[in-house]
Amino acid sequence: MGIANDAVEIRAQGWRRLAALHGLIETALEKELQAAHRLSVVEYTVLDALSRQDGWHMRMQQLARAAALSSSATTRLVTRLEDRGLLTRILCADDRRGIYTELTPAGQQLLAQARPTHDRTLAGSLARAEQLPELQSLVGALHAT
Repeated sequence: MGIANDAVEIRAQGWRRLAALHGLIETALEKELQAAHRLSVVEYTVLDALSRQDGWHMRMQQLARAAALSSSATTRLVTRLEDRGLLTRILCADDRRGIYTELTPAGQQLLAQARPTHDRTLAGSLARAEQLPELQSLVGALHAT
């Protein structure tokens, strides 16, 4: 195998390790957030992203980027969360075509209840992953940031 092929294989191995770590963490988060709060990981991600915004709102396309979703998937997700009373949509005063999504008080409350579950599960997942030789260095890199 040549140097170029070795570099490709090293990147591929790194990607596989990253995907394995992501899968391990996401599976644990999904299980715990659903069981304790009836929230999926992506729903939690949307609530969390909105909570970190000045003014507690974002344009739909910003939210799509934050949740790593397509525009149509984001619209469906926001509709579901809006139906649950966790989000609301607001027309942009400057641009009538623009729509903001904003947390409701119920959304803020659910997020506050879910955040400890999320943080505890994330820490536990990283601790378990650190015990796996193939993921140990990757978890170490995460702790170093």
